[in-house]
Amino acid sequence: MIRVNLLTQKRAAPTSSRELWLVAILGLCVVEIVACLVVYGMKQDELESQQRENASIQAQVAKIKSVAKDHDEVKTKLAGLRAREDAIAKLQSARSGPTAMLLEVARILTPGRGPSVDPDQLAKLRRENPLADYNPSWDARRLWLVSFVENEREVRLDGMARDGEDVSELARRMNLSSYFYDVRLLPAKRQKERTTGLDMVSFQLQAKVRY
Repeated sequence: MIRVNLLTQKRAAPTSSRELWLVAILGLCVVEIVACLVVYGMKQDELESQQRENASIQAQVAKIKSVAKDHDEVKTKLAGLRAREDAIAKLQSARSGPTAMLLEVARILTPGRGPSVDPDQLAKLRRENPLADYNPSWDARRLWLVSFVENEREVRLDGMARDGEDVSELARRMNLSSYFYDVRLLPAKRQKERTTGLDMVSFQLQAKVRY
């Protein structure tokens, strides 16, 4: 007797399809491993770069520490140098300040001397207004100062002179001087000198100072 099985039977998957799946899975694993290796390599490069940068920074810090270890000594030396510079500046200021002004007054009142004035300016003045020039033959002994007071770069001179022309000569010299300007004569008066009895002129003079 012949038997026929009419029930549907499950077919087994072809061997080639299972192999393709295995190959695909293995391929994905390989790709993942390669990607991990690439990322690892990049991170390793970043780490080495950061380590080199850290080493450079540490070298700079060490250099700064080496320089800074003598900081106190350097500060002491700088303080000494600044103190010397201040002292020199004060000496120079004194030399070009009140001291120089008093020396200028001494020059003006010294026989045969005259005010400190720019030669070109003096030559121009002599051409334009000869009467404004000082008299080089003036005898400065005909005039003397009784007091000399300075306050905030303004001076006041009190003195005695043989006559009014001597006072005018002093004012003229001070006007020409590089140290004085805005020279003003205050009202003068005649009086007899106590010791000699000579008829003298008592005068007062004000001026501003440059220094």
